[in-house]
Amino acid sequence: MATRIASQNSTPSTARTSRADEVSVSKQSRFSNDFQKWLHENGYGKYDFAKGNVPAFGGKSSSGEKVTKEPVIFIHGNSDSAAGWKNSIETFAKDGYKPSEMYAMTWGPMDPMKSGQQYHSEKNLEEVRAFIEAVKKYTGAEKVDVIGHSMGVTLARKAIQGGDGFDSQTHQKYDLGKPLTDSVDTFVGIAGANHGLASALFTGDLVPTTNKTDGLHPSSKFLSDINAVNHDEGSHVYSIWSHADELVGVGIAGATSPIPGQDGQKVYGTFPFGHMGVKNYTAETQLAMIRDHQVR
Repeated sequence: MATRIASQNSTPSTARTSRADEVSVSKQSRFSNDFQKWLHENGYGKYDFAKGNVPAFGGKSSSGEKVTKEPVIFIHGNSDSAAGWKNSIETFAKDGYKPSEMYAMTWGPMDPMKSGQQYHSEKNLEEVRAFIEAVKKYTGAEKVDVIGHSMGVTLARKAIQGGDGFDSQTHQKYDLGKPLTDSVDTFVGIAGANHGLASALFTGDLVPTTNKTDGLHPSSKFLSDINAVNHDEGSHVYSIWSHADELVGVGIAGATSPIPGQDGQKVYGTFPFGHMGVKNYTAETQLAMIRDHQVR
């Protein structure tokens, strides 16, 4: 059966279809009209993810729709977008998740040529944190689940931890606020450079992404700070990573993707589980961690 919705704002068909057939995320996907309206009425319209000109996914069909499952929030990596979660969203849909129970936003430019300019900036952190807060408030859920990939892992970890920081490029101090730990049930970090990129040793402060203050340098103060407290990302914490990851790989001190204090991990070692493959081909593992709190 063909997928019948390219954008969530399409008119529903009267044909009988499964929930998986009703879900598709692409570069043209947007939040539902109800979620867009709610974001602008509740102070989130200033954020880039809410402006309607970047890929996004999630939202109720109407304000009266009931959300029964714990909402899942997907945070992509550097130069990716919400559309990068296509496989995960469609897999979750087959398990019964509705668009009102799955949310993906886009942060930063969707341009690999600009990836070196992205780092754990105050702006990127505020975007991710605001999105997590918005989904929780909008759905009325007691807790949400968060799945991050690549730089989305370290951004989401700090967004949840909250607290102060220093933006290396604007030279400004900031304070994100109190931790959101109690608002997160399960956190899954996929191919995150939690302990830095080995390649960053060669570029360091020459490139914003690898700088030693709030970049992905192994001795980055930012990484040191988010790793200082174990298991503060949620009630259940897992990582998924691969020895075949050509970008993150294995750092000078060993694996860089495990999260301090994590409850478990799924490790791959061969093609096609490279940096993007370990996200695109592990949707069932992501689902098991979120739904069952199990590593499969």
